[in-house]
Amino acid sequence: MTTMIRARGLTKRYGDVEALRGLDLDVDQGRVLALLGPNGAGKTTAVRCLTTLLVPDEGEAEVAGFDVRREPTAVRANIGLSGQYAAVDEHLTGYENLVMVGRLYHLGKARAQERATELLDRFDLADAAHRPSKTYSGGMRRRLDLAGALVAEPPVLVLDEPTTGLDVRSRQQMWDVIRELVAGGATLLLTTQYLEEADKLADEILVIDHGREIARGTADELKARTGGERIEVVLADSEDRDAARDVLAAVAAGEVVVGENGRELTAAVRGTGTGDLLRVLHGFEERTVTVLDVGLRRPTMDDVFLSLTGHAAEATAGKDRARTEVSR
Repeated sequence: MTTMIRARGLTKRYGDVEALRGLDLDVDQGRVLALLGPNGAGKTTAVRCLTTLLVPDEGEAEVAGFDVRREPTAVRANIGLSGQYAAVDEHLTGYENLVMVGRLYHLGKARAQERATELLDRFDLADAAHRPSKTYSGGMRRRLDLAGALVAEPPVLVLDEPTTGLDVRSRQQMWDVIRELVAGGATLLLTTQYLEEADKLADEILVIDHGREIARGTADELKARTGGERIEVVLADSEDRDAARDVLAAVAAGEVVVGENGRELTAAVRGTGTGDLLRVLHGFEERTVTVLDVGLRRPTMDDVFLSLTGHAAEATAGKDRARTEVSR
């Protein structure tokens, strides 16, 4: 299988800040790699290096068979890039935006117009084709931006957090569009903060933090590293904490986490979640532990990051905001 994106030892520094620390990645033709990490992890810096917008300080990278250092023009001719913010001209209509992109790719006037019409229809924007894009909703702008990345029908797509800031409906629409592109044979590098998004779209996930790889695998493999499903309990009385912890410990994969108020407990479970939940409920009944709430859920991105790095994603996002701004 042809490798369409390849990087080895990718490193980028901004003064004393090392945004990338020897990152390696591979994306085969027709596959999706999700680059997962919190704000400031180095995702956007990696994208900018791979799309020739930044020159890496160390390492090497190829996209569609072309070296990003020696052949940047060829790389640009073979990629479609959709950044974190929709790159559309608000004073042009959706149709005019796409025609402009086509002309910049030297498609010729007739072909650029043809592609604009095709893509507006494909992205459910035909009814708004001749409206100024400043009147578009956030989801419509994101779809128009993604359409612009496809005008030249590139073999490689790079989408940098394409659904950040979108509502649930708009995010689902974007996922549907991305699935369609992949089904059509596109090779995709997707950066995201959302484990759910990577879970639904990616063949493989590469988790990075502070510019370096900390884990890679499928979504299920990453979740398994956090203990799979987990049981969450809210006690009616903190005096039942020790008894509840003993019951949870019998099914837990690792330590039972107790909240600061002593009434909230969480335990990753080893076996089938529903079976373990039933055993816990029976154990609570036997020990007369009263609960206000109990539930079974799958790990979130925070659970994965807490397991892999020892800190939650939100904490990292706040702590590294300054580094993110530098990398942009």
